[in-house]
Amino acid sequence: MKKIPFNIPLVVGTEEKYLRELIINKKLSGDGSFTKKCNQWFEENAMVKKVLLTTSCTHALEMAAILLDIKNGDEVIMPSYTFVSTANAFVLRGAKIVFVDIRPDTMNIDETKIELAITEKTKVIVPVHYAGVACEMDTIMAIAKKYNLFVVEDAAQGMMATYKGKALGTIGHLGAYSFHETKNYTSGEGGLLLLNDEKYIQRAEIIREKGTNRSQFLRGVIDKYRWVDIGSSYLPSELNAAYLYAQLEKAEEVNSHRLKLWNEYYKNLKDIHKLELATLLKDIKHNAHMFYIKLKDDRQRQDLIYHLSSLEIQSVFHYIPLHQSQKCAKYFEFRGEDKFTTSESERLLRLPIYYELSIEDIKYICNHIKAFFNA
Repeated sequence: MKKIPFNIPLVVGTEEKYLRELIINKKLSGDGSFTKKCNQWFEENAMVKKVLLTTSCTHALEMAAILLDIKNGDEVIMPSYTFVSTANAFVLRGAKIVFVDIRPDTMNIDETKIELAITEKTKVIVPVHYAGVACEMDTIMAIAKKYNLFVVEDAAQGMMATYKGKALGTIGHLGAYSFHETKNYTSGEGGLLLLNDEKYIQRAEIIREKGTNRSQFLRGVIDKYRWVDIGSSYLPSELNAAYLYAQLEKAEEVNSHRLKLWNEYYKNLKDIHKLELATLLKDIKHNAHMFYIKLKDDRQRQDLIYHLSSLEIQSVFHYIPLHQSQKCAKYFEFRGEDKFTTSESERLLRLPIYYELSIEDIKYICNHIKAFFNA
């Protein structure tokens, strides 16, 4: 019986060569040659003013919260259907999280619910580009401009995806990517802060270097570096950067293969009337980060998980909406009706998709899904 795990981290073949090069040259700490190569790749390919590699997407979001001077009592609007880091980054600075409902077609924040959730305390909107599918950014940016708010894009899953030709993470004031091993491109653990306004660059470098102006010192701008602001150790090692750079060199090839796998799933499953698939939207290019289906309810989802597991095909559900956490209720408020967040999250099931998967594997999985419904 063929065994198909949910995910296998990406390996393109040149990672070991670059890691060995660093070990031989004894250049392991961050902001070295591979970090510079990664920065240049993103600045050129995503057309962003400045990027900074970080130790995780969580830390990139935490840096964003510091850069925007989030304080006690500030309100930050986001979907509840997201990873906990999206909220934690702002809660750590004293903010109150305001959740609004999602759209059932994309599982993204419902842009039509945002304006009603705004108060005089609102400071930031955080759209989360779920599954590498863009939120409705024109509307969100218009709302932000109208109320003088900041926009931080949580594009953890969004590298290589675009909204009307613009890379996700480059549309708001700040953006964040993840390079966790479950993402399309990985450094094991890692992230990226995208700075779309030059006024944030100098302070971001300071925050990332433990609150010191060491980056300016390394460029020869100052003769000594000092503690000048709050910050932390958000700088990844050259080992992380080298591993990532190997994958950036083959980013287009990886993206193309993942899209072929995604399209094969869609072709094979679109005619099963008992399933709902992701909606394909105009002017939005996704990155095949995820292929999910929606079942009738949680019970049917569990039955299908069990059926696939018995065949050694691993499928998984995703986030438990954050507003369901009673232990953290003091940090958030859900404004408006939870019409779709909970109900849609209980129907969603993610299927295996990774670079080593083949078209034949996809057909094999789909045939067993069809057999489940036929039975």
